[in-house]
Amino acid sequence: MTSNTILTTFIKNLSNVPGWRTERKLVLIESDDWGSIRMPSIEGYNNLQKAGIDLISDEGFRYNKFDSLATTDDITSLFEILSSVKDSTGRSAVMTPVSVVANPDFLRIRQSGFTEYFYEPFTETLKKQPRCEGAFNLWKEGIERRLFVPQFHGREHLNVKVWMRSLQNQHKITLNAFDQGFWGMSTEKDPDIRLEYQAAFDFIDPEDLTYHKEVIMSGLSLFNQLFGYKATYFVPPNGPFSFKLESACKDQGISLMSVPKLRIEPLGHGKTKKRIHWTGQNSKDRMIYLNRNCFFEPGSPGKNWVDSCIGEIATAFKWRKPAIISTHRVNFIGALHKQNGMNGLANMKLLLKEIVTKWPEVEFITTAELGKIITDERDSF
Repeated sequence: MTSNTILTTFIKNLSNVPGWRTERKLVLIESDDWGSIRMPSIEGYNNLQKAGIDLISDEGFRYNKFDSLATTDDITSLFEILSSVKDSTGRSAVMTPVSVVANPDFLRIRQSGFTEYFYEPFTETLKKQPRCEGAFNLWKEGIERRLFVPQFHGREHLNVKVWMRSLQNQHKITLNAFDQGFWGMSTEKDPDIRLEYQAAFDFIDPEDLTYHKEVIMSGLSLFNQLFGYKATYFVPPNGPFSFKLESACKDQGISLMSVPKLRIEPLGHGKTKKRIHWTGQNSKDRMIYLNRNCFFEPGSPGKNWVDSCIGEIATAFKWRKPAIISTHRVNFIGALHKQNGMNGLANMKLLLKEIVTKWPEVEFITTAELGKIITDERDSF
């Protein structure tokens, strides 16, 4: 065992020490980015490449190439995998798709001369995409069958204020991407932008927080309208999120929030503040913080993700923690490249089978169910 491996193992164990504990073997699968259009088509990808936009050199390359709205085939195949594996209670594996509920309305934004921002529910975006027309009916079926139970990832996977300023300033790369219905290229190192468009709640100007609060409120209202229930869990896109916005989340019904173990909070003008968090920790507004402690990205090359995730689950259980698995929609999408979805789903099936073989007493639960378990336990004391 190398010194780097020893250090990594030590850090993984240490990071699982603080926080809420349980004797139950609880496994959650949280999958980010559902609802966001990301790359609309292969044609769009090729046009962006021809325009000289760099889509492959940063770590987001696989999202740019493979990630798109899930087709009916994508969702049907995912449901087949989840329903094929049962836990100790006889229930199927279940995914918590962490979802945005809207995408930019590119046509109306262009018609305004980039002076106004408009968005559309992601259900309307689905109607425009090939093989996605009946996809939302499958979302609703997944909720009914407890296979696929969405929670909140924001209104859009887009920093609207920063993006609109770039469009209004006629930023060439941003305008070229706009022409293809896209914004997901890496922009943080661009001196004219300095933030990732994907990081919906990051900011340089603290005045943007007022708009961010409105995004949270309108996004959660649309979530309720689309799914017929209120979201209780929030995962801010790409991580950056101001402590000042948490009360707005709580006021709108959010009781659980995903935060990194080491949270780097934006303060504006390039300043940040570091905060340490752990699963079960209470925010000042009495929300419960959750940390992801297992990672599964089978579409990312150079690693055996099944073995790696199994090892992280074992570490979580060793310290009597729920195994909260972080994954992304891109791993299971074949809309643009069929083989990408097939590979991710095959690895998901291997992971699920290995979990129930190694831990027969395991329980597959949603994130909302974990929140209830933690809350009920606390209320009993």
